[in-house]
Amino acid sequence: MARKATAVWNGSLKEGKGNISTESGVLSKSPYSFKTRFENERGTNPEELIAAAHAGCFTMALSAELGKAGITAESIETTASVTLEKQDAGFSITKSHLDVTARIPNGDNAAFQKAAQAAEAGCPVSKLLKAEITMTAKLEGQRATGA
Repeated sequence: MARKATAVWNGSLKEGKGNISTESGVLSKSPYSFKTRFENERGTNPEELIAAAHAGCFTMALSAELGKAGITAESIETTASVTLEKQDAGFSITKSHLDVTARIPNGDNAAFQKAAQAAEAGCPVSKLLKAEITMTAKLEGQRATGA
């Protein structure tokens, strides 16, 4: 299974603007810019999208782990907070913190905590930084050189 998203950027880093689209069409040319990423201007940014992916992935993983224990939650709500920090080598995503609240009538806290820990460790987005990264780089609009 492979999922795709596309980003387009026009102009310089600070004055330029871009848009992000997903293969499903849920995001379609959603604008982003230096200001939406670093200055809290309204609009999306890569870290917000990573936070959304982490929250969604973890919440589904927790539902699965609870199911393995014979537990069905009425609801699970997760907020992921992704931190982007400037470091010596440039900007880095340094952490993602998950705040999760589940409604399970007469729930067993020990079983819930065990399921939450397993979901945090097993969620594919939690494992993201261990993923293989590949790239295809293509330059368009270059002058022909050589014979």
